[in-house]
Amino acid sequence: MRSKSFEGMVCPIAGVMAAIGDRWGLLIVRDLVCGLARYEDLRQSSGVTNATLSDRLKHLESGGLVERRRYQVNPERFDYHLTPRGWQLAPLMPVLAQIGDRLGVSGADAPPLRFVNRKTGGAVRWSFLDQSTGAPVNAADLAIEPGPGADERVRWRLSRRIR
Repeated sequence: MRSKSFEGMVCPIAGVMAAIGDRWGLLIVRDLVCGLARYEDLRQSSGVTNATLSDRLKHLESGGLVERRRYQVNPERFDYHLTPRGWQLAPLMPVLAQIGDRLGVSGADAPPLRFVNRKTGGAVRWSFLDQSTGAPVNAADLAIEPGPGADERVRWRLSRRIR
């Protein structure tokens, strides 16, 4: 069952969630970032049903995040690849994985995924950086302010926070 649309909501987070679709869409993006491309591999990786996988792939494709490429003619078969637009979601994977590791919600005794620089092999971690100084910023020191595209609802939401 699909939930209410985020249409008309001025929020980049809601926009990304709408583009991904739902939790299954996010797991499909995870698998595409990991290098899976074949339909059966995507299905087996997540345990999603055929109907759900087909629906989510169509949603991701219609949003320009995934492209379907034919790799066999008879019978016709396709694999799936992130578009340049879809690759913009890739940074979510280490962020979500590393937060999951910190919260201990993966179901494993140790981190099940390791993110490394393909060129150096060095471990990669996410962080906030101050754009003016380049210094790391702790999440507790992160403040959210209205941006130039903020509408009245965004301004209201930010005015209601408890400081």
